[in-house]
Amino acid sequence: MAEYVHADHAIHGCFSKVDVGRLKGFVSATTIFVFFFFLLAIAALLNWMNFPIIGGTPPPPPPPPLSSEIRHERAEFPLNCSNLVNHTTVFEPKESSTNKTCPDYFRWIHQDLKQWKSSGITKDMIERGKPIADFRLVIVNGEAYVERYIRSFQTRDLFTIWGILQLLRLYPGKIPDLDLLFYCGDNTVIMKSDYKGRYAALAPPVFHYCGEEAALDIVFPDWSFWGWVEVNIKPWEEQLRAIKKERERIKWEKREPYAYWKGNPTSPDRGDLLNCNVSDKHDWNARLYVQDWAKEIQEGFKHSKLEDQCTHRYKIYIEGRTWSVSEKYILACDSMTLLVNPKYYDFFSRSMMPMQHFWPIRNENKCRDLKFAVEWGNNYTQKAEAIGKAGSKFIEEALTMQNVYDYMFHLLNEYSKLLKFKPTIPPNARRLCSETTEQGLLKEFMVQSMVKSPSDKLPCALPPPFKPQAIKASLKAKEKIARQVETWETEYWKKLKA
Repeated sequence: MAEYVHADHAIHGCFSKVDVGRLKGFVSATTIFVFFFFLLAIAALLNWMNFPIIGGTPPPPPPPPLSSEIRHERAEFPLNCSNLVNHTTVFEPKESSTNKTCPDYFRWIHQDLKQWKSSGITKDMIERGKPIADFRLVIVNGEAYVERYIRSFQTRDLFTIWGILQLLRLYPGKIPDLDLLFYCGDNTVIMKSDYKGRYAALAPPVFHYCGEEAALDIVFPDWSFWGWVEVNIKPWEEQLRAIKKERERIKWEKREPYAYWKGNPTSPDRGDLLNCNVSDKHDWNARLYVQDWAKEIQEGFKHSKLEDQCTHRYKIYIEGRTWSVSEKYILACDSMTLLVNPKYYDFFSRSMMPMQHFWPIRNENKCRDLKFAVEWGNNYTQKAEAIGKAGSKFIEEALTMQNVYDYMFHLLNEYSKLLKFKPTIPPNARRLCSETTEQGLLKEFMVQSMVKSPSDKLPCALPPPFKPQAIKASLKAKEKIARQVETWETEYWKKLKA
């Protein structure tokens, strides 16, 4: 998958805060008919996002859920705030329900909160972090309130908050009172170098979509799991379903035997990657394309569907300015992912292993590494195909929406345990609920990703923290595998020169 441009602005995994108009999408006649009954929707939330306020109206009937993960035969939620106040919903898991252990990447929750384990989180820390944050989220008695500081890029904050509202609907009464700050921008913002020694206890806890080794940002699932309306990327379960269907159309061995990438050269590394494209002088086994998003938006996204991009045996993942949401879509294709060594990580990727889920590519040696990876894969087709399928299996099984919600559930619960104060509603905060008067893709994606009723299952069981030696052993194992690949490549180039 590519990174995205709306007009002259680059859109990628963790972006700059640039204000862009919201895109209205086409809605079919059937969908419009269903949406007619949704005359009043997310009033409080959309008012916070500068949408009209309409409240206190009778609740329209909710639509059928499109998510197989969150479908339950239980009483459905009303949508409007006024009725939701008096609507009794409880989390009542089935007696036979058992909570299986969460995927391994959930262990990183403990590591991401480690900075505040001894000191706890004070009200002063929250206040110090406000100049950095896009918004402040407070949950009191199961109700969500938001104090907005700046307008986020596109609908990132809107869909992030929408995702948290769905969590409250999935596990009603089980999300504790909390007070947190969220940054929706590009680069990591809480740097470890600023909070060493006696300053360590001053670090403000800030939630963000990505992290890095040098930062303390608390990593949280990104907005695109509930849809990226500006570039017509559907909510995760719908998008994954489309990718799985289309990838079966061309079996792995019948795909183009090259490395594929399509996106915006929004960073020096991406610009450098384009030098690896096929030319009169070189063929690095790469087929690279620049995505013109301004044109795609004008033409209705006819040539940018992610499900149509599973046509090559190998797909390249490379960061833009920082981490990119494209990672999960690329991994889902069954193609062997050629992952250019990343600086940043999201909430799930730290548990992936090279040569199991992806093939490692060095940033400083892209072209030669890409050529060798493709040559190796075309000579060891069964092994290359197995790596591609293992990456897809990881995405399909470990990154279900149920697991995404459970990750949020455990992260927020563990975070709340660190608070040294009782959360209260800020004077300027607005209450949020699942209503929407918006039409087009914004409304459609919210309906598709809506949680219909409380879960009848327990959340998965949070595994214990990594021991320090386990983290070191994992990093050492990854480095060893990368060195092995480099050795193979060195031998390959020696043979070519001989």
